[in-house]
Amino acid sequence: MVTGTDISPREAEVLELVGAHLSNAEIGARLYISVRTVESHVSSLLRKLEAPDRRALARRVPESSGAGPSHPAPVLPASLTSFVGRGSERAELTGMIKTHRQVTATGPGGVGKTRLALAVAAEAAGEYADGVWFVDLVPVTDPGMIAAAVAGALGLGEQPGRDMTASVVGALADRQALLVLDNCEHVVDGVALFLGRLLAACPRVTVLATSRARLMVPFERVYPVPPLSLAADGGSDAVALFMERAAAVGRPPDLLLRDRIASICERLDGMALAIELAAARYPTLGLDGITAALSHPLRMLTGGSRADERHRSVRAALDWSHALLEPADRALLRRVSVFAASFTAAAAAEVTGAEEGMVADVLARLAEQSLLVVTATPGGTEYRALETIRQYGTERLAEAGELADARSRHLRWCLERAAGLAVAGPDWRARFDLVADDLRAALVWAADRPERRADACELARHLAELSFTRNLVGESQRHFEQAAELATDPAVTASMLRQAAAVAGCRTAGDDMYRLHLAAADAARRSGDSVGAAADLATAATVAFRFSTMFVRLPSGEEALELVAEARERAGDDPVAQAAVALAEAAVLADAFGAAQGPPGNAVPETTAYAERAVELARRTGDPLAESAALDALTGAQSWAGDTFATAATARRRITILSSTPISPAGTHELIDALGIAAEAALGAGDVRDARRWARRLAGHPSLAEAGHRATCRLLMVDALAGDVDEVLTGGVRFLDAWQRAGSPSRSLLRPAAAAVAMIHDLRDDHAARREWREVLDRLGATPEHTFGYGAVFDSMVLLHRGRASEALRRMTPEPEQVWKWVTWIWHHWYVALRAEAAVLAGSPGACDRLAEARTIVAGNPVAGAIVERAGALFDDDRERVLATVDAFDAAGCRYQSARTLVLAGGDHAARGAAVLAGLGLAPMAPPVRPAAP
Repeated sequence: MVTGTDISPREAEVLELVGAHLSNAEIGARLYISVRTVESHVSSLLRKLEAPDRRALARRVPESSGAGPSHPAPVLPASLTSFVGRGSERAELTGMIKTHRQVTATGPGGVGKTRLALAVAAEAAGEYADGVWFVDLVPVTDPGMIAAAVAGALGLGEQPGRDMTASVVGALADRQALLVLDNCEHVVDGVALFLGRLLAACPRVTVLATSRARLMVPFERVYPVPPLSLAADGGSDAVALFMERAAAVGRPPDLLLRDRIASICERLDGMALAIELAAARYPTLGLDGITAALSHPLRMLTGGSRADERHRSVRAALDWSHALLEPADRALLRRVSVFAASFTAAAAAEVTGAEEGMVADVLARLAEQSLLVVTATPGGTEYRALETIRQYGTERLAEAGELADARSRHLRWCLERAAGLAVAGPDWRARFDLVADDLRAALVWAADRPERRADACELARHLAELSFTRNLVGESQRHFEQAAELATDPAVTASMLRQAAAVAGCRTAGDDMYRLHLAAADAARRSGDSVGAAADLATAATVAFRFSTMFVRLPSGEEALELVAEARERAGDDPVAQAAVALAEAAVLADAFGAAQGPPGNAVPETTAYAERAVELARRTGDPLAESAALDALTGAQSWAGDTFATAATARRRITILSSTPISPAGTHELIDALGIAAEAALGAGDVRDARRWARRLAGHPSLAEAGHRATCRLLMVDALAGDVDEVLTGGVRFLDAWQRAGSPSRSLLRPAAAAVAMIHDLRDDHAARREWREVLDRLGATPEHTFGYGAVFDSMVLLHRGRASEALRRMTPEPEQVWKWVTWIWHHWYVALRAEAAVLAGSPGACDRLAEARTIVAGNPVAGAIVERAGALFDDDRERVLATVDAFDAAGCRYQSARTLVLAGGDHAARGAAVLAGLGLAPMAPPVRPAAP
């Protein structure tokens, strides 16, 4: 057993966050370490604390924090912790997983497949550098949730823009790992689809599955699990199991009785579960009683193969064990079979309608008879039935005519739990995870029953909202769409589809946003809500332009124009519909968002007029989300107009409006967009502190935990321009790790961040790291924006640092008006200021004109203004004026420019500046090459 001192301080930190039910990406973001490092720590903790899976590991947090117990209690129940015999089976199955990509251990329920798989996985753990991961599929009732179950075991969240299967495949693509999928038979179709994608894309992943039947997937090799050995002399694995289990319940058999025990085990065909049930009765029945019970005529299955005959022995053991129970115990055993996952006595009392104290007594008795497994958790004692016993209980429910009533009680309990979970608290994640499988199971049952359609719709809506809060956005969208299908009122259908579209936006799934808004318009038409349909049609058109980079199949401009025309016709004088149409016109007709399918140039006055009208109409609706979206259009128009400060003010206004908006899918999507725009606009206006504030808020947003590249991209830009080198290096790790796990997507949003990190490595003279980030930039693709916008700014900063002012000036040869759309957004003031400095340092004949022009353009920008003022002082050879800009840079939070100023001032100041640069981790500045006097 491991002691608390075996856990390192870093592992203790990771364990605490696992206990808070955070994903690996969330833990990495909290601790500023890579996801791979988190995975390594979790794998080590699973081994050290002898936990079978992540959920069990989370339960160990209270007892493992601090010094920890000297001998932690086993996580697995006693009946599963000791593994008896099966030496040849273990060796054979271990050999198979070493040579085959996917092995399925098959056999009837109760033969011991799970225990054998766990034992083999434990022995083989050292062969897999990236760990062994156990996934219990018993609670999974929806075949579409296989990937989610695997992700939960691996500690993965869903990455925006990918479904959960793609997220799992991306995480395991380069991993050497063993994945154990236990109890696949009831979701075999879902498992087959999942494994098809996993094994094709993850060449170093091995899968060991257990199932009552083969999975019929490529790469599969089947291993039929035999019963326990039955040696004639009584020295068998079956006898050893009986004796150990009998001793565990308080009465170890006499060794002289081994032959009689062997006879009982033979009657039970060596089936592990049947032997355990018999052993549990030994203290009360003795061997005579067990033999007599086995000899009594019992209800048996008929026909079938030897495997079915072995199943009959388990069924027989269950039958007589069940028959020995008191009537109240039998009733409770069958009624708790409706739980898909572990449950408490209080939950069982609610679902069965019995008194909690009585239920607790019965559950304890059932556990004593090995009919339930008990686990002690920080939240109390939990119970669960092995899958074979749970299925047996369900059969008995049906035979008693109680199945529909029990399922209905369970459904009502789930609805109450779901409603109660709507109030989030510090332990919200743990409480949701405890009941999530039951909520999903109840929904699967109710959705197939017309008489339960209303309840199913309500539960689907609850699950959609809860899973969104839990950052399971793919599941959330699916449940919102399911609620829409189950709704009998088309107005409710439209509402649910709009919610689904908002979740799709959080997933950066533009195609789904567009499809769902069109579907909502159809539902609104059916409900007679013409103006609602108008708003949906207009919103679909807006989405196609506002979020054009999120699409796979981008709707054409003509298609969007048709939607706007129909929306305009249906809107009438309804203010909400009119506001939606006005925003669509700003997007489609005036290209306020600079869409991929929009015109390369747009008339600024016209764009501004459309955007301002959209803002005014949205404001009249009183809807902060509508006003925020319209203000987003206005920021684009103001940026195209070169009004940097108005752009920043409008972006701040969006944040203010959204700050009091309740959390919702639509609100979350709007806020994430607004934070990114506000950070960029503030940076463009030289407000580094505000830019950093919005960027940090964005980087820490829980909805972006699994998308660290999207979360950090704005912050990397801010920190790089400010010269906060350590923050860039730390954030760059998260960015690169998340981007690679996401499949290295090419997104225009990410390019400035990659260029910013590459610039910092350039300034550090770290050539290897610079090459790595340049390769990232190459994979992200070159665009005019890179050439004339952020690319020119970052490249020029490096060239100026190296004293190559003439090259920097050539890098910024184009006038801003020539490439206005690529420069005006964020980069206009930076471009103009650096261009003026390069002209001065390069001795350009037009330097004086450049300075005059730059002063006018950047007036009011603290950083760009200080750069221009410094350039003017250098032009006039006025050291005191040069040094005066140091305070301006320090006040603005730009440490790099402050240190650069000292170096440019020369003399003793240069040494101070060089020391600051060295403290930042940057290479020394090359002295500027002064032009020769004429």
